[in-house]
Amino acid sequence: MTDFASRHLGRSQDDLSSMLGVVGASTLDALIDETIPADIRLKKSLDLPPALTETQLLKHLRAVGARNKNWRTYIGMGYYDTITPAVILRNVVENPGWYTQYTPYQAEISQGRLESLLNFQTMIIDLTKLEITNASLLDEATAAAEAMHLMYAARGANAKDALTLFVDTNVFPQTLDVLKTRAEPLGINIQVGDWRSATFDGTVFGAYVQYPTLDGDIHDYKTFCDAAHEGGALVTVGTDLLALTLLVPPGEFGADVAVGSTQRFGVPLGYGGPHAAFMATREQYKRLMPGRIIGVSIDAQGDLAYRMALQTREQHIRRDKATSNICTAQALLANVAAMYAVYHGPDGLRNIAHQVHALSNALVEALIAAGHTIVNGAWFDTVTVAADTNAVRAIATSKAINFAYNDAKQTVGISFDETTTAADLADVLACFDVVASSKYDVSPTSGARLTKNAGLPTSLHRTSNYLTHSTFHEHRTEHEMLRYLKRLENKDLSLTHSMISLGSCTMKLNATAEMIPLTWPEFNAIHPFVPREQTAGYTQIFHELEHWLCEITGFDACSLQPNAGAQGEYAGLLAIRSLHIANKQSHRNIVLIPSSAHGTNPASAVMAGMKVVVVKADADGHVDMDDLRAKADAHAKDLAALMVTYPSTHGVFEESIKEVCSIIHEHGGRVYMDGANMNAQVGLTSPRTIGADVCHLNLHKTFCIPHGGGGPGMGPICVTTELAPYLPGHPVISPTRSQTGAHVVGHGVPVVGNGVHVVGNGVPAAGAVSAAPWGSASILLISYAYIAMMGSKGLTDATRVAILNANYIAKRLEGHYSILFKGAKGRVAHEMIVDLREFKQRGGLEAEDIAKRLMDYGFHAPTLSFPVPGTIMIEPTESESKAEIDRFCDALLSIRKEIEDVCLSVVDAKDNVLKNAPHTQYVATADEWTHPYTRKQAVYPLSWVRDRKFWPSIGRVDNAYGDRVLICTCPSIEEYA
Repeated sequence: MTDFASRHLGRSQDDLSSMLGVVGASTLDALIDETIPADIRLKKSLDLPPALTETQLLKHLRAVGARNKNWRTYIGMGYYDTITPAVILRNVVENPGWYTQYTPYQAEISQGRLESLLNFQTMIIDLTKLEITNASLLDEATAAAEAMHLMYAARGANAKDALTLFVDTNVFPQTLDVLKTRAEPLGINIQVGDWRSATFDGTVFGAYVQYPTLDGDIHDYKTFCDAAHEGGALVTVGTDLLALTLLVPPGEFGADVAVGSTQRFGVPLGYGGPHAAFMATREQYKRLMPGRIIGVSIDAQGDLAYRMALQTREQHIRRDKATSNICTAQALLANVAAMYAVYHGPDGLRNIAHQVHALSNALVEALIAAGHTIVNGAWFDTVTVAADTNAVRAIATSKAINFAYNDAKQTVGISFDETTTAADLADVLACFDVVASSKYDVSPTSGARLTKNAGLPTSLHRTSNYLTHSTFHEHRTEHEMLRYLKRLENKDLSLTHSMISLGSCTMKLNATAEMIPLTWPEFNAIHPFVPREQTAGYTQIFHELEHWLCEITGFDACSLQPNAGAQGEYAGLLAIRSLHIANKQSHRNIVLIPSSAHGTNPASAVMAGMKVVVVKADADGHVDMDDLRAKADAHAKDLAALMVTYPSTHGVFEESIKEVCSIIHEHGGRVYMDGANMNAQVGLTSPRTIGADVCHLNLHKTFCIPHGGGGPGMGPICVTTELAPYLPGHPVISPTRSQTGAHVVGHGVPVVGNGVHVVGNGVPAAGAVSAAPWGSASILLISYAYIAMMGSKGLTDATRVAILNANYIAKRLEGHYSILFKGAKGRVAHEMIVDLREFKQRGGLEAEDIAKRLMDYGFHAPTLSFPVPGTIMIEPTESESKAEIDRFCDALLSIRKEIEDVCLSVVDAKDNVLKNAPHTQYVATADEWTHPYTRKQAVYPLSWVRDRKFWPSIGRVDNAYGDRVLICTCPSIEEYA
């Protein structure tokens, strides 16, 4: 039986020998010795369990999943069971043509997902009736925090003393906790109270209310919004999209921002994620909108084209001036939610909402008739009942039912959803000793109560239309839906077509066996706030994965909560900040960041309440040691941390890294290591070995979670014992850990108060950084499976082969292109920067021209102009075969000849294959061909391209036009013209 690692690496002994010959190394060990400094090499192998085969893994996870208890759950609190239409499940969720795509920075080969994300934006704008939205955020709680940042940044020049955010008491507890976490480092005061008694006296810059509320009530906030605006404040509403099919949308009663989750639109619970959040606002705040906005533009032929718009707002451009550090969004889940709306259309969504509401009406009617008191005066899907919680809990437990209990208030919360049936209603009523009547049959076939909005205030019945665009009306049958999904998929290049060699993004194999358990109900149908004793299987996964990640990084404790790499950066910096506060050194707020750092680094530092000081790079691309020492000395009193990426963003294992870390420690700071390049460390060195104190891990890079066309991601952090007390907490289900990373099991589903929990020495604990206790818990299974099947040797071999592949490409390109940075012994790490700037000087060619020309050869461009403008950064990863790497190198070498023809004026400087790339099939088959090169040169530049041809669906996009004429909803052809 072939072991999993050999299939993941795909490297025969002949391939290995051949590549080593090109590289000029006698053995793979010799190459590693020349690449990684000896003083940071691990002295022993990773202590991990023996590797499992794919069959053994799936059998093991079946057994682990069986330890979870899949009860019927009516907890609500922002999470609801849902039905993923089978056509979407099979053709999006389980389809590598969708989940292995990269972020759509190269629009010409991303038109399918861009159209789908435009559908998502149209859906959000229609349902909220606000003017602009983004293409998803991480979860509802962090979306609320992003809204807080937007409102804070939008303050006028005469309102800079407005430092208070008002938050209603009846919001989700996880949202409140994340708001507190984000607010405290920035000096924002959170004022919690009843929205009816809020005052806006000039000190309040914004307000946050829930619609419907935590207990299910529904309020008319129009006068509240008017009062806030009169007092100079903005209002954000946390809302529910399904409820908005029946309720007046926030944009119509005066809200400035609306946020929420699209989870109940076909995205499984997954014990907390991943789910796509949304954020919509007024157009005047578009420059403050975090995340990605999909817009409409034109291509080189004047045809309609989609692209990411207004990118100058994003953190990778604005860096320490950014108002958000958001990098990974939830594109895959946004696509699922959008397709759910496309599949059901406005009538289908409205019918689902009526069905849910009808069941809630029946529940209320029966409970009141039996003498029970309903706490909320109005409701959509959530009813809160005054009851003896212990008595109800006892009956519910016997029926394997979960409710939201508030023992302090003696209330029980019940939230219905798309999956709830009349039979479920009967069982729920039985928990309150109420016998259901047959008149409560509200199944779709009965026709009863489906249009009766008894629980909705009459003044809040929705009258405005939504989802009127033809896209939401043309796919009622499965055949039409299937063809639509396939049509969009065919427009996008993914790992199913060719290697995606993005430096620092590690686009590697997402093995099928790693993905299979995600759709098992044992894992994906569990609410994140069920009692811990129902999730023994997940607890085992978390405990083992934390232990493995600590072994790999060398650290002592781990938090799996951060649900994106940038969230991990933020959580790591918060831990460092809390440590300094505990040590009575709250003045330490300076973070040193190398100039080559990822754009999220400075943005995360500012969000954590710190000030950024940039450290120069020397001529070799390394940290300038003289500048580092000078700045560490100058800021010794206030030095909090250094943020460093290792190997460096320039693709080199810097020999001085231990000295770099030592300098920071000598001056009282701590070292945060960005784990973006961890694929070059695993098994050979570690963050702890180089001297770091905390690191985040991009599980969607090194540990095989697919990129999903721009998300999901996960960014757990590993820390030293010293920092362990300051890992993220959670107000509902506490992920408290021992120093080994093991969880302390809690019980119940408490709805906590508004107090601030304290660690010790008066230090505020690191609150939640994500909505769910373990972030996007279900996709942790992917990384768990990868590590379990690779084992210690497989993981180490993966690192070694990744380094070999990069050096092989560097050698094949040598003499044709300039490799910008190399290590002390002439080696690159797992990635390299190829300098293209000379071609602009010699022939007027931009790096973008080379990137677009690669599409004609069937490849996605490497990372473009980062960290050095006018360059490309190439990372082949370990899971690409020699044959595929050779095809990529052949393409670049062929392009190099095309470049030289332009530079030597052999071909026209403007009308050439590079400037006109990419060439679509429409251009290639046009009746008229006016270019001085042949059609074959344009579209079949090498012989093997013909058999593997991927056609870009549009020509080169006009980015400037798309920003000048911002359209971020689905336009009709007439509207667009």
